[in-house]
Amino acid sequence: MYQCCIFDLDGTIINTLHSLKKTVNETIKQFGYGPIDEYHVRYFVGDGYKKLVERTLVYCGDTELTHYEEALTVYDEMFKKYCLYQMEPYAGMPEFLKMLKEKGIRIAVVTNKAHDRAVECVETVYGPGFFDKITGEGKGMKCKPDPEGALKTAEEFHVEPSECLYFGDTNTDMKTGINAGMDTVGVLWGFRDREELEAFKPKYIISHPDEIRSLFNETNENSPASVGER
Repeated sequence: MYQCCIFDLDGTIINTLHSLKKTVNETIKQFGYGPIDEYHVRYFVGDGYKKLVERTLVYCGDTELTHYEEALTVYDEMFKKYCLYQMEPYAGMPEFLKMLKEKGIRIAVVTNKAHDRAVECVETVYGPGFFDKITGEGKGMKCKPDPEGALKTAEEFHVEPSECLYFGDTNTDMKTGINAGMDTVGVLWGFRDREELEAFKPKYIISHPDEIRSLFNETNENSPASVGER
């Protein structure tokens, strides 16, 4: 049985699309750009805020990234203000996480979101101490898809990578799970589509957390027979 579940944050355990869109649009407005729509925000996020700012500026026409350094500073200021804007947990996720905890499964978050903001978001939605560990960008860990954050989490919990499930909604997450040697779960309720996830052949693809509950039944020894067919 799996002993640990590691989750991406944005698009996996919390719908932060509105807060990200609000933050990036308030940022680029300072430079006379925007706004950009949710579709593009979905595809610009996932690799940390620096990449988000870079991709957004290029899309808006600043191909030489003239405003890049200043925009990073503005983004940081705006994100402190809007990081909690209209965010909410995905359907079924609170119940699924509670079930894992009741069964003694360790749960953690590994995200490319800045660490302080990640903790703020997760604890606002799920409460302080609900997750056993939260690791965000800026805590000395390399950004995903580097597996360092996931592997350090497994090491701290004294479990093997093979005993972990890594959940995420983007190609970056699929790469992270694969690079860490963990079984990977692609979730379809997040920011990307099935085609993107399937390209990396995750162990499971699910459209609702309930679809993977059977893995944690006491009589189920990691059999994937009926779970999240790809």
